[in-house]
Amino acid sequence: MIDIDLHQYKSALKTISRTGCTYIFDPIRTKYIKLLPEEMVRQLLLHYLINDRGFSKKLIGVEKGLYINGQIKRFDIVVYDNNAHPKILIECKRSKEKIGQNVFNQISTYNLALHADFMIVTNGVETYSCKMDYVNNSYNFIDHIPDKIKIDALTN
Repeated sequence: MIDIDLHQYKSALKTISRTGCTYIFDPIRTKYIKLLPEEMVRQLLLHYLINDRGFSKKLIGVEKGLYINGQIKRFDIVVYDNNAHPKILIECKRSKEKIGQNVFNQISTYNLALHADFMIVTNGVETYSCKMDYVNNSYNFIDHIPDKIKIDALTN
């Protein structure tokens, strides 16, 4: 497990209230999204990726659809390299949801279509990072979330 303090980014979040609901501004989709527990985790992680790990907003995709076995699925976050290849696939869960094998199965299924080099799962409290091993069809846990420099080095 990786120790990341995502709550340090709470002050960077922009929220508004409309008709009794709270909405949070998504800097990637550039619009306000209904603030649900999973969305809070996603937004905090986005700020972490941009401010701490150095990724450009232009290289991050949020809530995009992909086809898997004839079904449309939606990933939470993907970080791309400068050539638009998926490098980091991220699955966010609400803070009260435990990170178990089912979450790793979910993200692994998504990664069958994307072939990202890294997978990250988080609920904002627990965060796990994995490096893909496509030779052995497995993944290995690592003790960090790669930054832009590391991703750029893999691409060049």
